[in-house]
Amino acid sequence: MNVNEPLAERLRPKTLNDYVSQSHLVGKDGALTQHIKQGLIPSMIFWGPPGTGKTTLANIIASESKRPFYTLSAINSGVKDIRDVIDKAKQSGGLFTTKNPILFIDEIHRFSKSQQDSLLQAVEKGWITLIGATTENPSFEVISALLSRCQVYILNAFEKTDLETLLNRAIEVDEQISKKNITLKETNALLRLSGGDARKLLNIFELIVNSYNTDTIEITDETVLQKIQNNTVHYDKTGEQHYDIISAFIKSIRGSDPNAAVYWLARMIEGGEDVKFIARRLLIAASEDIGNANPTALVIANNTFQAVSTIGYPESRIILSQCATYLACSPKSNAAYMAIGKAQQLVKETGNLSVPLEIRNAPTKLMKELGYGDNYKYAHNYSNNFANQEFLPDQIKNTTLYDPGNNSRENAHRAFLKERWKDKYNY
Repeated sequence: MNVNEPLAERLRPKTLNDYVSQSHLVGKDGALTQHIKQGLIPSMIFWGPPGTGKTTLANIIASESKRPFYTLSAINSGVKDIRDVIDKAKQSGGLFTTKNPILFIDEIHRFSKSQQDSLLQAVEKGWITLIGATTENPSFEVISALLSRCQVYILNAFEKTDLETLLNRAIEVDEQISKKNITLKETNALLRLSGGDARKLLNIFELIVNSYNTDTIEITDETVLQKIQNNTVHYDKTGEQHYDIISAFIKSIRGSDPNAAVYWLARMIEGGEDVKFIARRLLIAASEDIGNANPTALVIANNTFQAVSTIGYPESRIILSQCATYLACSPKSNAAYMAIGKAQQLVKETGNLSVPLEIRNAPTKLMKELGYGDNYKYAHNYSNNFANQEFLPDQIKNTTLYDPGNNSRENAHRAFLKERWKDKYNY
């Protein structure tokens, strides 16, 4: 063990038995557990937040399936690097056997289309088993030809009990930490600062332990916050502050503070953050936090995404600033966001209720004879293009899901609905 390695690296599990969390994948009946037992490992992509064990899991799969293991980082690898690794992999493994080498690519979403294309043949021919890791939705960032050849597995942020297990493991077994007499009195501040990121948690914990001059240490929430405030890390688009700063950015927009929004934007730009990552978050904020209070916000955010995807840095900073300040200065409403949440919860509670016969599709003669589409009132045949008709299943009729926000545009929505539906939905 290299004592100069960070704690998170020293504690990296080597076997599935030591692996904490992701029981849906590596528990007794987990999908990956079965693959490893059978020795048939498909190409796959791990999608999840930072510090949830994606790299560790890839290492364990290679180790337990006894396969050659190659690794590349999308940040500093080009097409030539990919081809070199594929050539080595072809030489080290028997073609079309269950023991073909594993190629692990960290941050695969940062690969360009041509870089991803260069992997296709190797995956198709079985020269390698690809394991990619990404913090971004692979549907957006991985080309469809490659995505269709891979299983996508979602890794979840660690639960509180998982993170506490890791802290206790560090205290008990780490070569350096275990030499000290550590009492873990409170963990809330540590867990909050980590944001569910196991690597971040362990590195913060080590930083705090090393800040003491004594071997007898009591960890409380107060001592954690005192010590961590004196240790600010530089922005790292692949690590510690990536999610903290994007969170501050979005919350500043939601809070209608353009000054704070543009400050956090500048922090990300100076740190070299991916323009599309920022623009995607602006798109979400435009709908989640502004919505129908100012529908133009979504149009501007979408145009921003298209523009920065074409232009890149340095000019994209101007477009991102325009969009961020516009969104910050827009009226706010989360009514559409709340409506779909309520609707999804209702679906979970009530199951697959039947579509009322009068609004069903009736493409065949038999369906028409069975009454599909009967009594449907075509809105355009009525005054104000409106006919009072029930569109929800009978069991949940009159349910209010969309409650317009209190702003000029959505007050107009409320008036529109009240005029048509009267008191039906209590608007």
